Amino acid sequence: MTPACSGPARDRTQPCDHGDNAPVPSKSEKEAYCVDWELNDPENPRNWRTAYKGWLTLQLGMLAFASSLGSSIISPANNAISRYAHVSPEVATLSLSLYVLGFAFGPLLWGPVWGRKTSLLPAMFCLGLFSIGTATSKTATAIFITRFFGGLFGSAPVSNVSAALGDIWAPRARGTAVTFYAVCVTGGPTLGPVIGSSLTVSHLGWRWTEYIEAIWVFTISIVGVFALPELYAPVLLKRKAIRLRKTTGTQAYWHPHEDVRLDFKSIVTKQISRPMRMLFTEPMVTCIAFYASFVYGILYLTLAVFPIVFEEIRGWKLVISTLPFLGLLVGVLCAMAINLTNQPRYMRIVDDNGGRPVPEARLPPMLVGGVLMVIGLFWFGWTALPPHHWVLPVIACAFIGAGF
Repeated sequence: MTPACSGPARDRTQPCDHGDNAPVPSKSEKEAYCVDWELNDPENPRNWRTAYKGWLTLQLGMLAFASSLGSSIISPANNAISRYAHVSPEVATLSLSLYVLGFAFGPLLWGPVWGRKTSLLPAMFCLGLFSIGTATSKTATAIFITRFFGGLFGSAPVSNVSAALGDIWAPRARGTAVTFYAVCVTGGPTLGPVIGSSLTVSHLGWRWTEYIEAIWVFTISIVGVFALPELYAPVLLKRKAIRLRKTTGTQAYWHPHEDVRLDFKSIVTKQISRPMRMLFTEPMVTCIAFYASFVYGILYLTLAVFPIVFEEIRGWKLVISTLPFLGLLVGVLCAMAINLTNQPRYMRIVDDNGGRPVPEARLPPMLVGGVLMVIGLFWFGWTALPPHHWVLPVIACAFIGAGF
């Protein structure tokens, strides 16, 4: 797991004579007692049954879906909120913008110091509470504040789920699981407007967009409380070291994660400054981060552009004007197929590399997606307005979605 745990192999179930008056172990002896996974260790999440790991992947994906759904489900209610709160439609758009802004700052806070489960579920419960807060808000200020904090807490699964999938899946199979996660993250913003518009025009009204979000968040979070185990290897190994000290009476067992403390200094140096340093000093991280930011920007820009094109200009009713978002979803599903097609090739390259990940081998689908998105953007721009038939920009949406 860590360099500190790379000492010689030893049977870690047998007690050794390390009483209170025993001499301090040497460095090599201390490393030998650093707890690590045994061969085929049943406690190692990567050794769990495939069906069970699939169930965990589904739970993690639904957490990500619930979070991303919350970003867009309220967008069709923009005009309703504008009228209710007595603000302009442009100002009402802050209900979406501030949620996404919370997405940007939240990942700096939700590091897995205490484990994946602890980083995910409490934040999701807070997202549910702030969703109810938005639904019961009486003023524009209250709506905007609760939306920002909803995004802040809702970013926890977006930033942790992909890492959690890495905890349970080996590099060869991880791509398939991460592809499912990506569909959940992008599927939320594309399905949200369809659901939100249906609620907004019904007798339930715009507030129920947030009530439905809260119900779904609480449902999947409660399932996670009982069905989602801890997945973060350092936390599991720390618990194993504590258990071995109790069961064997040997105090020499240890794990480096026992020394990890969360204080203001560690938050600044590890949670904030380290990601920033990587962003500006690692070219690969910089390029991928800026590309991902651009892609997500385009995704959320469609939430403002589609109502203009299909509702205001073409005169469609609210619910019908959100159906082109399903074109984006079709494109996302096509992108999933492209990634899964690349998976056998990636597995062969990983095997040739001794089982170690080869990040560069995942670039071809990304290159294809970049080309498809550019085609879709130009296509949509050229055909969005009449007299072009409505099906043309909808098909372009599929190309844009494939670029995600």
